[in-house]
Amino acid sequence: MRALPPRFGIVGWKDTGKTTMTARLVQELVRRGYRVATVKRAHAAFDIDRAGTDSHTHRMAGAAEVAIVSRNRWALMHENESGEDEATLDEIIERLSPCDVVLVEGFKAERHPKVEMRHAANAAAPMLADDDPAIVALVFDEVPPEATRFGRPVFQRDQVGAIAQLVEEACELAGHARRTATR
Repeated sequence: MRALPPRFGIVGWKDTGKTTMTARLVQELVRRGYRVATVKRAHAAFDIDRAGTDSHTHRMAGAAEVAIVSRNRWALMHENESGEDEATLDEIIERLSPCDVVLVEGFKAERHPKVEMRHAANAAAPMLADDDPAIVALVFDEVPPEATRFGRPVFQRDQVGAIAQLVEEACELAGHARRTATR
């Protein structure tokens, strides 16, 4: 088993900007020379395949895994059998191609370092950071005046460069990473 790449999470309540932040961090880390992979937590009923496609026909016929391959990309769909446990984050990351860092959207209960996204519309929602020491920073629309009470670094969501720096530090990327940029 190869060593798994470091991971960094983006968590928060629904509609707090997790996907936007993940995409912006991917762009910034790639700009800095890193090879980045992402894992996104989805609802149980999600489906990337559509009725009427050949791959959907293969799945409906009972294929346990279906790979769709083209010149530009490929995808692998795995059907969990009845009673089969959901894949762990480690199991998913093991299947990824080599990379410098994995950004993980969701997976709140995991213990890797992460930022909590906060949005003014969800201000009444409990702070995940209150019960999760793995949350190393908070990201707000606008930094609240009482920000120092949180005991963690606090960023505005447009401070993507500074948050990317936090990812580099938390994942100890500086110096040993960027190795995949020459691949």
